[in-house]
Amino acid sequence: MMLPVGKLPLEYLPSLLKRLPKQGPRVVVSPRVGEDAAVIDAGDRYIVVATDPVTFAIDQIGRYAVHVNANDVAVLGARPLWFFVAILLPESRTTPQLAETIMDDVGTTCEELGVTVCGGHTEITQGLDRPILVGQMLGEVTPTRLVQKTRITPGDLILLTRGVAIEGAAILARERSEWLRGPVDAQVLARASRLLIEPGISVVSAALAAANLSDAVHGMHDPTEGGLAAGLFELVAPAGLGMHVIRGEIPVLPECRAICDALGLDPLKLIASGALLIAVAPDRADSVLWAVAATGVPVAPIGEVRPANEGIMIETNGTLQPLTLPARDEIARAFDSD
Repeated sequence: MMLPVGKLPLEYLPSLLKRLPKQGPRVVVSPRVGEDAAVIDAGDRYIVVATDPVTFAIDQIGRYAVHVNANDVAVLGARPLWFFVAILLPESRTTPQLAETIMDDVGTTCEELGVTVCGGHTEITQGLDRPILVGQMLGEVTPTRLVQKTRITPGDLILLTRGVAIEGAAILARERSEWLRGPVDAQVLARASRLLIEPGISVVSAALAAANLSDAVHGMHDPTEGGLAAGLFELVAPAGLGMHVIRGEIPVLPECRAICDALGLDPLKLIASGALLIAVAPDRADSVLWAVAATGVPVAPIGEVRPANEGIMIETNGTLQPLTLPARDEIARAFDSD
């Protein structure tokens, strides 16, 4: 059986992770479904480490690489501090200008976040038709401020910042504008192409603001590949719980809606960096909503955590159905038609 392009299927991943050796005693958070970063005990603080590639975007790929890795660190309550990046460039297509542009994007974005670029690797790689970046971000957090999804409990409210799907809409508008001119209004397409910058795909400020209320916030997750649908599964996977979300409460950006309608895509299954899922104690939800909104990031409740036996469900126009996991991200399906 050949697996499709994209993340390994969630049903296959647990058996793959079981092949890894037993974790050492200083590993606080180890590899498991739903976790995008590891946590290592360093005494009076925890070191949080995340690694993620960027494989679909080309334009401003350096910006993507920094932000997606910084997001994975911040959702555990840690401040991103140190970045490493492997830059793999395509043979027969790499110019000095391409390498310089990518490095400038990495440097500028790290400077905006207060992150130091500490090292990495660069090469021109045989067989590539586009650049690929693999980033690694390190951050730190005091043990009492670590946000772990295992604290999520039934009754927690699920909050979503901004909406979906900022990253997917921006990539499609930038990389496949020739498909979309005509079916999508030119002004809408122009706004979509700017989503990478405004509002951007960073969730660091919102995540750290929420983490300040560590007694109220039981878990956070940034939905990336597989979109909000996969992100919801990953939010409750470490605690083994269910949920009930309401489709009508999920903010879908108008630019994303227009692009998805034109291409026949589901916006809830489109790569969604720039949004943040937060599970909060219901009696403290107002405090978290206020703290996140104070950073200038819109946030709204979209559902609640339920016991595992209730499943992961989505309500659409009063009808409750299981929320299905995407076999692969909608952006991969869109690029397949190229």
